[in-house]
Amino acid sequence: MKRMHIAIPVVVALGLLAGCSTPSAIVLTDGREIQTLDTPKYDEKTGFYEFKQLDGKLNRINKDQVERIKQL
Repeated sequence: MKRMHIAIPVVVALGLLAGCSTPSAIVLTDGREIQTLDTPKYDEKTGFYEFKQLDGKLNRINKDQVERIKQL
């Protein structure tokens, strides 16, 4: 019974974490498309979008190069 008290919250937490990431695609002004692991975040100080690529590496792209961001 103790295992169930521990297992249920762990399963729920993992489910919530899995639902937090929203894969997106950044469409650039030149027509290229970059897929991301999560929704890019805009940094107003630098003027860049920051995102994680599919391989997990952190990347940045200038706002002026972005036409739109769409969720996958």
